[in-house]
Amino acid sequence: MRIAVFSTKGYDQESLRQANEDGGHGHELRFFEPRLTPQTSSLGRGCEVVCAFVNDQLSASVIDDLADHGTRLVALRSAGFNHVDLEAAARRGLTVVRVPAYSPFAVAEHAAGLILALNRKLHRAYNRVREGNFALDGLMGFDLKGRRVGVVGTGRIGVAFVRIMAGFGCHILAMDPEPSDEAKKLGASFVDRDRLLAESDIIALHCPLTPETYHMINAKALAAMKPGVMIINTSRGALIDTRAAIDALKIGHIGSLGLDVYEEEADLFFEDISGQVIQDDVFARLLTFPNVLITGHQAFFTAEAVEAIATTTMENISAFARGEESGNEVPLPKAS
Repeated sequence: MRIAVFSTKGYDQESLRQANEDGGHGHELRFFEPRLTPQTSSLGRGCEVVCAFVNDQLSASVIDDLADHGTRLVALRSAGFNHVDLEAAARRGLTVVRVPAYSPFAVAEHAAGLILALNRKLHRAYNRVREGNFALDGLMGFDLKGRRVGVVGTGRIGVAFVRIMAGFGCHILAMDPEPSDEAKKLGASFVDRDRLLAESDIIALHCPLTPETYHMINAKALAAMKPGVMIINTSRGALIDTRAAIDALKIGHIGSLGLDVYEEEADLFFEDISGQVIQDDVFARLLTFPNVLITGHQAFFTAEAVEAIATTTMENISAFARGEESGNEVPLPKAS
């Protein structure tokens, strides 16, 4: 099948080519570095498959343009699908597939890394030592052992994160519409939202972005948290109301904030804009806080995860070509 692959970097091209070859799939890969947007959707015309990443725009207008010109399958290189207009896909008869699990350990370990770095001020200590400043003032952290960690979402990533934090001797409070038996076996106590917010020293978000979870960390939720709370988000940026978080940082209610995602990241992340002035004033304000640590959506980025994403993506496409289901189809609403 002819596949238009958007938002590609060198590592995407290498991994997808390798998976295509190793699996004997024989697909025709056309790589495009730009994101998929209404302005770039014409690049995918004539391709039966469009392969998209997390910041590609699969709006109704994009889907209509692709469907009008031969696209039958949207193959996502991600677990999340909040950037896809599913109603439009159903209306145009497109199938949407995803990669539901690549390496939950990669994301969970990155979340734990953000906690350790923020707690022990590793980012600040690194800069000090390079400047010959070996003073310890302002670098004091706390023992993780005995701390209460709130985990929002106990899917594969959430459970992997629970296992890591349990290993530090933390008490785990968890919240999920479908509580995980594995998380319970690891010692997690499933509680309601109010208790998790009120009692957690650290809150880590490992849930998908849906209309129900959009800005779930807002001004009201922040006010219900402990003063000095640490918040970690490696899921989707719009889970957090960034402006509300900035207000809470300014008064010291948030003790530290670790982000691998940002709600307006599409124009920032995955690109080198070091020679430009950042035009996003909200993001620029976040960068001024010494207790905020931001990484550019790299939590997934391990060799194992990238390989798994490419392999599953090729398998999803080949299953579609054979007229079979891969098991990774995104449920679509009934077309009206």
